[in-house]
Amino acid sequence: QVQLVESGGGLVQPGGSLRLSCAASGSISNINVMGWYRQAPGKERELVATITSARVTNYAYFVKGRFTISRDDVKNTVHLQMNSLKSEDTAVYYCHTLAGGYNYWGQGTQVTVSS
Repeated sequence: QVQLVESGGGLVQPGGSLRLSCAASGSISNINVMGWYRQAPGKERELVATITSARVTNYAYFVKGRFTISRDDVKNTVHLQMNSLKSEDTAVYYCHTLAGGYNYWGQGTQVTVSS
């Protein structure tokens, strides 16, 4: 079992920045890839970014150049630095990992971009 707890969401104006964090606990020795997904109202959940234990990163085209994913394996955390935020980035952001063949999700954190 892996537990994921997100933090850092909130309300920000267009063009602003937020930093999301996700703390992992439990059976984390099997974790390789960690990532962030998001789900806007009325839309399907979509991949935002992933990072492997070797620090190989992958970004959705709509966040490239604006978002940066990073991880700290000592603290068992993964972060998402979000810059130049747009109204269309408004969504619930979920932390995700695949460990031992199982998908694990955090509870989600709301990000609202509005003036």
